[in-house]
Amino acid sequence: MQRLIEGVHRFQKDEFGNYRKLFRKLSQEGQNPHTLFITCSDSRVLAELITQSKPGDLFVVKNVGNIVPPANVRGDTNSTAAAIEFAVDTLKVSDIVICGHSQCGAITALLDSKPVSKNTPHLRDWLNLASPVMETIKKDYDHLQGAARETAAAEENVLFGLDSLHSYSCVQERLMDGSLRLHGWFFKIATAELFAYDPETRQFSPLVSES
Repeated sequence: MQRLIEGVHRFQKDEFGNYRKLFRKLSQEGQNPHTLFITCSDSRVLAELITQSKPGDLFVVKNVGNIVPPANVRGDTNSTAAAIEFAVDTLKVSDIVICGHSQCGAITALLDSKPVSKNTPHLRDWLNLASPVMETIKKDYDHLQGAARETAAAEENVLFGLDSLHSYSCVQERLMDGSLRLHGWFFKIATAELFAYDPETRQFSPLVSES
């Protein structure tokens, strides 16, 4: 905790001056992020750092395994849905990125045949939402082992999330009028490489500039 407190003081003393005008503007005009960025709670995956974004640029949702539940999931397992609807319908973001990553503990738990601890029932129910990912892995990637299998599962989890986004009526409406774009990314922690899903090739390829 002391490390956090010292960090707060360093920010206020050394860094805030660089953003003073921006924070004043954001406080007066409200937020207007251009992208909803859904990624894992993993402490090594920082959306703003990876994309070099400024305060106000991204509406970030972090959850265990960057899972996007379908819209019909109810109860305490779908707080992510509220963020999706708020970002799409209220904030009017123009893009949604789902970003998975290497060495993901949630993916490892999905692939592990051992049951989740009885002390973590919420985690068990949350991971069960991504059970379609395991069905795909068993069907199409059963020949893979180790890191290759984990990467395939993490990438399929991103695709599962993209499919789930289509179940939200607000997303459907924005996609139909062409005002919203969906993106699937995969972040490799060891090298900081980013890979983007290409619907035409149906592969994750190194991220390149669209300009």
